[in-house]
Amino acid sequence: QVQLVESGGGSVQAGGSLTLSCAASGFTYSYYCMGWVRQAPGKEREGVATINSDGATTYEDYVKGRFTISRDNAKNTLYLQMNSLKPEDTALYYCAARNTWWCRGIDFDYWGQGTQVTVSS
Repeated sequence: QVQLVESGGGSVQAGGSLTLSCAASGFTYSYYCMGWVRQAPGKEREGVATINSDGATTYEDYVKGRFTISRDNAKNTLYLQMNSLKPEDTALYYCAARNTWWCRGIDFDYWGQGTQVTVSS
């Protein structure tokens, strides 16, 4: 079955960096749209970034220029490089997959369990 397992979360001071990884299995990874979505305590889930099967990326304005999404189809792994982190980036970060080559917002078919990112000021 489909599995998405995130890793790389942790605690960091403002201005620091983290790299999240998501190991995917149980589906033809290279054909799927992939993305990162986050949820802060008491808030709705919000999109962070997406990457479609041909590598085209989108970013939400609040992370643009600071975060980079990438994928390694040989390793079935998705990444999120996060730089210049801010306290408002604190959230549970989810890896997600959509059963199409194109991406559409946070409309995903499969979700990981999430990895916590905490940024202190």
